[in-house]
Amino acid sequence: MFDIGLGEIMILAVIGLLIFGPERLPRAAADAARTLRNVKAMAGNARKDLADSAGVDLSDAQDALNELRDLHPKRLAKSFLEGDDDEVDAAPRKKTPGSAPEAEAQPARFDPDAT
Repeated sequence: MFDIGLGEIMILAVIGLLIFGPERLPRAAADAARTLRNVKAMAGNARKDLADSAGVDLSDAQDALNELRDLHPKRLAKSFLEGDDDEVDAAPRKKTPGSAPEAEAQPARFDPDAT
């Protein structure tokens, strides 16, 4: 949910220690966790109540959302670049004298230094 690393947690702990002191810090952390848990439960109940009152099936909405994720530009580009191995080229390659047969079967590799 939150993208917090170990360093950020340590900084928050030091700030909490300075604000609350060593006696009240565990109780404040427990209260914060309990409040966060209650807010998450309230949000889940509200979402469920709204879906029930609107007559919407959330599984259909989740399926539609997953289909939209498949249209993400990175995923589209990856699918286009990988391609299927079963595809047949529209124009067959012509043999040139002296060409190796394995060079003909494999596509040319991308050379990042050439661009």
